[in-house]
Amino acid sequence: MENTVEYLLWERIPAEGRAEVDRLITAGRNIPAIQAMRQHAGAPTPELRDCIDLLNLRFLALGRNREDDAG
Repeated sequence: MENTVEYLLWERIPAEGRAEVDRLITAGRNIPAIQAMRQHAGAPTPELRDCIDLLNLRFLALGRNREDDAG
């Protein structure tokens, strides 16, 4: 991830929150994943659009990781 709003948002989320977000995304539970992002990021609460953008980036990153594991 480059130095974008999404990167800065991901950096605000502590490690345990990141693990929860990734687990939810992997399970296809996108709305709870966004809720977890907003909960773990703290104040100020991130904008919904930023969370959706981060969700999409994490989905792609997690998909690449699964392909790397399989190959």
